[in-house]
Formats: sequence, structure tokens, C-alpha cells
Amino acid sequence: MKTGKRIASLLLVGAFALTAFTACQSDAGTNSSTSAEPTLIPTDSVAVVDTSSVTIVTGETAAADTSAADTTVAATEAQTVSVALAENKEPHAVAADTADAAATTSIVLNGDSITVDGSGVTVDGSTATITAAGVYDISGTLADGQIVVDTEDDGEVRLVLDGVDISNASSAPVNILSADETVIVLADGTDNYLSDGATYVYADPEEDEPNAALFSKDDLTITGNGSLTVDGNYNDGITSKDGLVITSGNITVNAVDDGIRGKDYLVIEAGNITVNSGGDGLKSDEDEDAAKGYIAIESGVINITAGGDAITAETDVLISDGQFTLTTAGGSNAAIDEDLSAKGIKAGVSVTIDGGTFNVDAADDAIHSNDSMTINNGDFNLATGDDGMHADTSLTINDGKIVVTRSYEGIESALITINAGDISLVSSDDGINVADGNDGSGMGPGMGTQPGGRQRPGGGTPPGGTPGQQTFTYTGSNYLYINGGVIVVEAAGDGIDVNGAIEMTGGLVIVNGPTANNNGALDYDGGFKISGGTLVAAGSAGMAQAPDASSSQNSLMLTFPSALPAGTLINIQTADGESLMTFAPLKTFQSIVFSSPDLQTGDTVVVYYGGSTTGETLGGLTIDGTYTPGEQIASVAISNVVTTIR
Repeated sequence: MKTGKRIASLLLVGAFALTAFTACQSDAGTNSSTSAEPTLIPTDSVAVVDTSSVTIVTGETAAADTSAADTTVAATEAQTVSVALAENKEPHAVAADTADAAATTSIVLNGDSITVDGSGVTVDGSTATITAAGVYDISGTLADGQIVVDTEDDGEVRLVLDGVDISNASSAPVNILSADETVIVLADGTDNYLSDGATYVYADPEEDEPNAALFSKDDLTITGNGSLTVDGNYNDGITSKDGLVITSGNITVNAVDDGIRGKDYLVIEAGNITVNSGGDGLKSDEDEDAAKGYIAIESGVINITAGGDAITAETDVLISDGQFTLTTAGGSNAAIDEDLSAKGIKAGVSVTIDGGTFNVDAADDAIHSNDSMTINNGDFNLATGDDGMHADTSLTINDGKIVVTRSYEGIESALITINAGDISLVSSDDGINVADGNDGSGMGPGMGTQPGGRQRPGGGTPPGGTPGQQTFTYTGSNYLYINGGVIVVEAAGDGIDVNGAIEMTGGLVIVNGPTANNNGALDYDGGFKISGGTLVAAGSAGMAQAPDASSSQNSLMLTFPSALPAGTLINIQTADGESLMTFAPLKTFQSIVFSSPDLQTGDTVVVYYGGSTTGETLGGLTIDGTYTPGEQIASVAISNVVTTIR
């Protein structure tokens, strides 16, 4: 019989691509179960269901409406990059290149000497000091010298790097001490190189600046279509003590500490940027002004290999678009010191992402905020030694494709709202974890006692006896809201662990939960109210929970006498032979929770074990295929909000 009617329609409404999920991969073909039949006893007797194949039309509109009217319980003002950026200091404007070529001063580097044609420059041996605003074309090689900018003039100093190779064994090759604003132009078709030595010599031993191969005390802009390679052997590669804006260029930075740093802000409008750093990759760290210390990226191709964080901001990380490949501290398989921060993207206040492609392999959290995170769209492939996405206060997913292939916990925050998106999570502990930022269940590998963090007192069933038959009263602020989207979880700990309450109004949630009885596919202590969407959760039986009695949508909870092997087919259908669920859990399981708008009070459902199925599957759930029944093991009338079969 054809299966997956409502589930297929949910996927169509969400424009979901089955091939998106690498962790819970789709299959097309035949899945059959030949394991020994469980001795589950039917609670009622009904006639045997006709096992002939039945064709069911797919593509209906999902019954669960995820419009704004249904999501008011978790509604907040939409947070986008433009909204967040408006709250920060506006970056400096980059003037158009309107310079008169005749007024350009030429600086030619001749190995150990410098030749100047024009005004505004003084030369002392192998050091050229620019003392006036204007345009300066620099070319040639300087073996051990320096370009210094030191002017009190109003106006822009424009340095055109026209094929330069500047090294300095004891200081910064380019040192911008004072300027209204400096623009570095990478001339089209040119390759430019800056490198410093491992030790700097300062006139005053108390000084610590410059501390980067390309250093500026004032606002700095890098633009142009040429290339720039910076080797920071002493400390940082590129640093501006004020704002740093990159509008274009092919930029490669190798640095023993931080790669590219804009203290007040770092804005990247476009460009091809590669950073290899012993410290952080991209950084903004102004901590005395809440409107500064942010990173804003509009687009570009950004590749970072960092010993610390790949992208880190004191306040906000705001990303509109771009292609990101980020690796930190050796990647997700690496063991790191617990004092080291090695996150893919980190913000002290907020992370807001409107789009982009992200491939992150991080020893620490892949994407992290000390406060809030909003994902409006984007394509994420995350591998992490800790959390895939973590926000201390709140995390909202409005759309996007999120695949976490390796993690300790997939998604974690004190308040999680999922409105849409395609999400696949693989975790060694909890797939989704709602906990306060300092909650022990947020500990990474080796820091906790056992998967699952918080353990329900005494194990076994939650308070009130039969799972789902109790109603919880919760007055806290820790919530998981699921209003839409497709969520697939494969967890060794709790599949969904909420130290608070769950409310689900729509979407499709598939959980392949734990095999050990000290964890559950669903674990909550403040209630689980479901009013829409489809929920399929398999796991162990020792701590199994279902949605609670406050729900307006019915649920079915199956508990088997003993654990069944992975791949065992379980089918739930109506007495008329309409298949509601065909599921072959990816791991050993002893319980299944199923909730759907199709479970109507008074209807009778029949449970089958074994048999075979053809068609597309997602996380073990048949999405749109034909089920050939095995053995009927139970039938029951839906009489409660949660109906149990043991």
C-alpha cells in the first residue's frame, strides 16, 4: 500500500530536497525487514487489513498552517543583517577613484633604495614617509624597508600597490601612523607581497605598535582587483586600530597570530580572501563601545584555517552572503585545551546570517553567540567537536539548509525557534538541547558525566506515570518552538532534550534517538504541546516520553517488550488501509512516538511489523512509497490525546 501521503505533502510545501541530508541519507529502492517478530499484544481486535497495494495521491497542501497567526507564541521582530547593522556604527565611506593621473606621485622601490617622482614624500634610506594626502603609485622591491604614512591633512591617502614586494626584518613593511583615511588599491593584474620578521625593534621598549605586517592606526580600506599576499611572522597579518573595509581583491594572509583585524569594525563587501593564522582568522575586538566591535560580510569567497576562531567579533557577526570554508584548531576530530576558543563563527552579542554557503570543520562550536543567533537562510555543512549551533540566550531558524555531520550537541540555546528550513543533525549527545547558557548539559566532550546532561530522577517514566497522560505547568523561559521545517535527528544522547517546554505547531520531525535507557528520543520537563505537524521519534524505552495531555493533536506511543534491531520496519495505518507511517529506525530501538493530524479520536489504527517498502526514505521514514505489510501486531482505537500500545 502507498505510504507517506501527508509526509510527502509537508516536504513539497517546504520545497525540501531529499538529497540535502548527508547524515540521514535518502534511499530509493526496497527496504525489507526479516527480524524476529516482537510479542506485542494488540489492545483491541479488528479485522485483518487488506494488504494489497493502494495508490495514494501526493502533493496535497499540508494541514498544519505555519502562517504568522500560528506562530505568535514565539513571534519576535524579524532580525536581519540590515536591521542589526543599523544598530552599529556606520562604516567609513570609500571614496570613488577620481584621482588625476598627472597628480599621482610615483614611488619606485629599488631593492635597498627608493626613488620618488612627485611631492608629498620624504625618503630616508629604505624608508619612504608619505606626509600629505594624495595618490601614490608604488612599485618595485624593497629588501628591508618600510612605507610610512604620517600626515595631518584632511583627505584620503591612496596607496596604489602596482606590483610591490616589501619586506622588513624588524617592523611593519607598511606602517600607517596617521591619516584621515588610507585606501590601499591593488592595481589590476598585479601581485603584491608584504612580509615582516619574527622580532620587532621598537624605539621605546614600552611600545607595542605596529604589530602587523600591514598596520594602520586609522581607518583603512583595501580595494582593487589585484592580489596581495601578507606574511605576518611577528604577530598579525593586517590590522587597523579603527575600521577596516575590504571591497575587493585577492588577499592571502599568513600570520602567527590573527589574520585580518579591524578593531572598531571589519567590513568585507567582496573579494577572495584566504587566511592561515595561528590565532583568529577575521577579528574585531573593540570592547568599550557597543556600536563597534562587529564584523559585516556582504559577499566574497573566504577560506580560513585558524588555530583559534575563524571569524570572531566582540559584538555582532552579520553575514549577508558569501562562500565560507572554515577550519579551526585541526578540525572536529582534534582534542583541544578547554581554555582555547576555536569556533568557526563567534559573536559576543549576536550572529545574524541572511544567506551564504558555509563549510565549517571546527574543534569547538561551529557557530556560536554569547547571546542571540538568527539564521534567515543559507547552506550549512558543519562538523564540530562541540555544538553545531549554540546561542546562550536565543536561537531562531527562519529558513536554510543545515547539515551537522558531527557534533557533541547539534543545536543548543535557552530558547530555540524553528520556523522553516531543512535541518539534519548527528550528535554524540543531544541533537537539540534547550538549556541555559551555563547549564551542565551544554558541556562538550569529556566535560560531562554521560550523554544527555540532565538525568530524570530515578530514570524510567516521567512524573505522572504513563508518558503523555500528564499535563505540565511550566512558568520558565526555556522553550523549543517548532512551527515548520523538516528536522532529522540522529543522536546518541537525547534526541530532543528540553530543560523546559516544547510547543510544536507544524513541520516534520524525525528522531533516531538513543539506544541506552538513560536517555530518550524526547526528553522534557516542562511539557510538550503539539497542535500540528508530524512527529516520528524512535529510541530506547527507559525514559521515553510523548507529547503531553495539553496537546490538541493526538499522538501514539509504541513500547516494545524488548529492543528491536535497526532497520526493523514498523507501519501504522488506518483500519481502511491508509498508511500513516512506515518507519525503519536507523538504530536499535524499543519505543516509537508518532503524532500526526491524521490520528483522529475514535479512529482505529493498525500496527504492522516487518514487510517491505519501496520509494524514498528520509532518516528511516518512508516519504513516498509503497508498503507491503508484514505481520499485524496491534490495533487500537484512538481514545486519548496520547494512546499507548505496550
